[in-house]
Amino acid sequence: MTSTSLRRHKATGTLVVLGALLATGVGYAAVTSVAEASAPATAASATLVEEGRQLYLEGCATCHGLGAQGINDGSSYGPSLIGVGAAAVDFQVATGRMPLAAPANQAPRKPPVYTPEQIEALAAYVASLGPGPAIPTEDQYDSSDADLAEGGELFRTNCAQCHNAAGKGGALSEGRYAPTLMNATPKEIYEAMLTGPQNMPNFPDSTMPEEQKQAIIAFVEHLQSGDSPGGFALGSLGPVTEGVFIWTAGLGLLLAAAVWIGAKVR
Repeated sequence: MTSTSLRRHKATGTLVVLGALLATGVGYAAVTSVAEASAPATAASATLVEEGRQLYLEGCATCHGLGAQGINDGSSYGPSLIGVGAAAVDFQVATGRMPLAAPANQAPRKPPVYTPEQIEALAAYVASLGPGPAIPTEDQYDSSDADLAEGGELFRTNCAQCHNAAGKGGALSEGRYAPTLMNATPKEIYEAMLTGPQNMPNFPDSTMPEEQKQAIIAFVEHLQSGDSPGGFALGSLGPVTEGVFIWTAGLGLLLAAAVWIGAKVR
């Protein structure tokens, strides 16, 4: 049968209409299934943001303002949270540094006030106010394949001036301090580098790529698990601490020995 005779066949029009209806039905089903699949995620996200907003108004707005624009009226101070991102909220709230009961030079680490689910909601709400660093994934802060030697070099170059070469922390000016890293998790270390909490500078991926952050995390984990090869670590706070210990303990022993010898001679 030639193409000409097929076009003239009485069933050709019916077949064309049926084919068009079939294609339309398949296309509609595909679009509907995609919309149905994405709708729950969108609804869940909106619900999470709303839950975070309620938590924010109840516990954070006093210092940071009803619109998270920040407050600085002399009697109360809280920085703006617009554009800080979810990672900053997750770090500050999960480590118990926020909420802060009263203004202080520095927010100390303490047990968190909120549950992980509530922290996720707060982070989602703040993230909805403006673009900022997102909470890192496990792949981002996984240091299993990181270069430990490179991490040591990067830590000594960028971190040791404040956190001490052994990661035990140290004093800063005006009553501030760099906290110890001995109880910091890989996720917290990554978020701190990403967001620069309090006195710490931030290290975005444009300044310090993911691989370098992972190397630093690997080195900090090595510090956390390593023993002191010299015996007593003395807090690993450096030569001043060691010198004080030697002068106090050493001279104390010498004085005790001199008194003992004097007593024996008499």
